[in-house]
Amino acid sequence: MIISIGADHAGFELKEKLKEYLINTKKIQILDSGGFSDEPCDYPDIAALVCENLLEENAEIGILICGTGIGMSICANRNAGIRAALCTSVYMAKKSKQHNNANILVLGGKITNFEEAVLILDEFLGNKFDGGRHSSRLKKIT
Repeated sequence: MIISIGADHAGFELKEKLKEYLINTKKIQILDSGGFSDEPCDYPDIAALVCENLLEENAEIGILICGTGIGMSICANRNAGIRAALCTSVYMAKKSKQHNNANILVLGGKITNFEEAVLILDEFLGNKFDGGRHSSRLKKIT
């Protein structure tokens, strides 16, 4: 599995910790789409790069992180074929995959600590789309 990850300055610290966790613990390959420091950067640019990686099939899953996750969610979901889910709980992560077939997990670096983020991320990665009645609903979106 390849994951494209990106964060603005408000999510940089959490991004770096999650990268280390994914590489060292989960043995997952990472495409880092920036930002590369805690210096201010524009979250729409980062969201665009992660979405591009998914749409061009360079990555299977995306992770986006900004202060609250709201800005990244708005930007990512403007792209056809992207289903970005802002998750603040394990339950939300589970349902975002099972019911919505989310392909980008969005986190808030200022509202979700590393320990919570790992639990949310593991749930997101550990679930699959249920299909069935949810498939027809997703077709209505596209």
